[in-house]
Formats: sequence, structure tokens, C-alpha cells
Amino acid sequence: MIENILEPYISERFRNDEKYRNGHIRIINPLPGMEIMGLHIPDMKAVARSLASTQSPETLIAEFESSAESLKYEEVMVWGFVLNKVKIPLERRLEHLQKFVEIIDNWAVCDSFCSDSKWADRLKGEDRDRLWALLDGYFASHKEFEVRFAVVFSMCHFLNEEWLDKVFERIRSIDFGKISSEYKDLKPPYYVRMGVAWLLATALAKFPDRTRAFANTSPCPEDVLKLYVRKARESFRTRDVHPF
Repeated sequence: MIENILEPYISERFRNDEKYRNGHIRIINPLPGMEIMGLHIPDMKAVARSLASTQSPETLIAEFESSAESLKYEEVMVWGFVLNKVKIPLERRLEHLQKFVEIIDNWAVCDSFCSDSKWADRLKGEDRDRLWALLDGYFASHKEFEVRFAVVFSMCHFLNEEWLDKVFERIRSIDFGKISSEYKDLKPPYYVRMGVAWLLATALAKFPDRTRAFANTSPCPEDVLKLYVRKARESFRTRDVHPF
């Protein structure tokens, strides 16, 4: 949809260095059929800022939504960044958010969008409850990236004193065995498992005692807890904090 706008930002190294290009694509790990152009995230954010400040929000988002099935990876990324940056009522933002979540199919789009959603931190009271209600539904999904979206978004914006118990309650309720994945070469649902491990390691840094109490009674699969320990050991914030 905006390929002509993105074209000048394509990394020359991506164009000319096959080893670098293959490594870049390997990190993103797109599903077959998803085309990667080779842009860097700061450039995609710059394009999104420009679009969000110069075009009608509803018209711009509608164009992304109408082209959802044919978008390249970078176009999907820009769509998410635009959705985070436009100024629209919460009701409309959540409606558009649901359409965006439908097309998330890799960890990079999911995590980049979640970490960039600064608008979520400004919500108070009933508005925050409405956002949580939306996430609550995704926690119960059987689709890998809908669940990962709920996990990572919660980690980014609800991992605090007020919401920690609710987050842990939803993590406890995840039925890993019922989540489908389109990734056939990874133990399903790999990206949900990694997301939960990441959330727990982050929680350990902020609330060590409560996180240990949760981990010691958690029904999470053993491999998820092992990933949690590995994540905790890899982080400078928790490498000396016992995870259990």
C-alpha cells in the first residue's frame, strides 16, 4: 500500500549483502509468503509519524485495513505504528486495534506494536478497564499471536502493583495445548511460550517475591518455566535474583 514511500528507506546492506539479508529475515522469521523489504524500525516509525500527522486518521487506517491481506511486513509494521500515533477516541482505537491484531503473524510485529503503544499508559479508570477487557478475550484465544499479543501487551502496560494479580491469573488460565500455530518447525505454540517466559522474567525484576510465589504454584508447562529461568539469567536486572 505504501511501498513507494518505504522504498527509499530500504537498507543498502539488505539490498547488496546476501548474508546480512538472510540473517535479517531469519530473525523476523516470517511465515511463507510474507515479503520482507529490509527497513529498520526507526525508519518505519518516522514514516508512520509523517503519515499520522499529515493524513486523516480514519481514512489512513481504513486504507491499511482494506489492504490487510496483501501488505508486506514493513507495511504491517507501519500500520501498527500509525495506529499508536493517531489521535482518535478510545472506542475507535480499540475497534481498529482488533482488526490489526487479526493480521499479526510474527513476533516482531506483535512486540514492536506493544512496546510502542504509549497511549495505553495514559488510560485511567473505566478506559483502562475497557482495554483490559479486550486483552482478556485474547488471553482465551486459540490463535498463537492473539495470545502472544495479550501476554506482551500486558507485560508492557499492565505489569504494575494494581494489575499484577490479574495478569498472573490470566497467565495461569492459558491452555497451551489448545493454541494453534502456523509455525511447523517450532514446538507449538513457541511464541506464546517465549512470551510468557519473558513476562515472568520481567515481573521477577519488578516484583520478585510475588513472581516467585506465582512460579512455584504455576500450572505453566515445565519448558515455559525453564525458558523463564533462562530469560531471568540473561537479564542484568535478574541474573542474581533467584527465580523460585
